[in-house]
Amino acid sequence: MSNPKPRRRATETMVLGAILTALVVILQYLGQFIRFGPFAISLVLVPIVIGAATCGPKVSTWLGFVFGLVVLLTDAAAFLAISIPGTVITVLVKGAACGLIAGLVYKMLEKFNRYVAVAVAAIVCPIVNTGIFLLGCVLFFFETIQSWGMDAGFSGAIEYMFLGLAGGNFLFELAFNLVLSPVIVRLLRIRARS
Repeated sequence: MSNPKPRRRATETMVLGAILTALVVILQYLGQFIRFGPFAISLVLVPIVIGAATCGPKVSTWLGFVFGLVVLLTDAAAFLAISIPGTVITVLVKGAACGLIAGLVYKMLEKFNRYVAVAVAAIVCPIVNTGIFLLGCVLFFFETIQSWGMDAGFSGAIEYMFLGLAGGNFLFELAFNLVLSPVIVRLLRIRARS
């Protein structure tokens, strides 16, 4: 007779992945109404890190990709008007990559200390998300960003990118993620043991 534990674990991963996918959609949609600067903050990084710690890199990559899709549908109009391919590439890559890297970092560190692994994944996720966003801004939208920066009173595109587009959002996302992700993962593990 086969061992039912791997099948049960696969089912649990699939169910939790589905719940986290729904949370990503809901939180990204609701997050568009919370703004620091011209763009919405990403509340969805928390479920992405939770997925990395509880379901693995495949699920966290999927969650990041879904995050990117929802951003395209709800909060990317300003960039889509400039470059559809640049926007699609930037948004989908930053979402999937933040999930993938968070999942890989967690998997690499969990054998040493699971709580440190969650905290580091919670730090890495917004860094990758914001870093790829800024890289996409340079590659696809630099002239427009420079114009937006000048109109907003900044001395240039780089200053505007760091202080106007990403600064406050990044710090909020990092703090939000770093506080909530480890707590929620720990609560899920306590609940799973009981």
